[in-house]
Amino acid sequence: MEAVAREQPDIVVLTGDIIEHAGTLPALEAFAAAVRGRLGTFAVLGNWEHKAQISRDTARAAYERAGVDFLCNESATLEHGGARLRIVGFDDPVIGQPDPARALARPLPGAADLWLIHAPAYIDTLPAGTPGASVILTGHTHGGQIRLPGLTLFTPPGSGRYVSGWYGGARGPLYVSRGIGTASVRMRFFCPPELPIFTLRPG
Repeated sequence: MEAVAREQPDIVVLTGDIIEHAGTLPALEAFAAAVRGRLGTFAVLGNWEHKAQISRDTARAAYERAGVDFLCNESATLEHGGARLRIVGFDDPVIGQPDPARALARPLPGAADLWLIHAPAYIDTLPAGTPGASVILTGHTHGGQIRLPGLTLFTPPGSGRYVSGWYGGARGPLYVSRGIGTASVRMRFFCPPELPIFTLRPG
């Protein structure tokens, strides 16, 4: 929260796995309200919210109370300085039901497309003919979280060939964030947390 306050970003995106239990929804609301962008904040579901049986309606209500736009197979539009940005949010691919036809149903001519997908491997399973994005932001992998020298890197199901950082592909440039949290084991090793900050410029 201190880093976000210092950077004062125009847009903040939350790519899922913010909480692991339904009982911590108040913490999700407090965190989301504290890290909002100046122009907008957008959130999607991760597999842990699905495991906690947090429904789409429950998540939407919690995020709305925090002043955050919740996107589940839908899109939102931002206009600033003469530029238009369409933010497309997909349901979690690991446990949820992403629907690219519904998510991309409202094309915005002349706008850049920013996709939010929790688990990056889903991008390689999209049907042929699915249009690409200007940039795709994902998480889920934790960057491997615990990187032990000489041992195979472990990433959760839904990671596929992705670990962390930038990747190219037919759908557009994709970034996998290591994130700021942990899963299962409350530690990181040779894999520091990150809060990536991007500058968007006209193409």
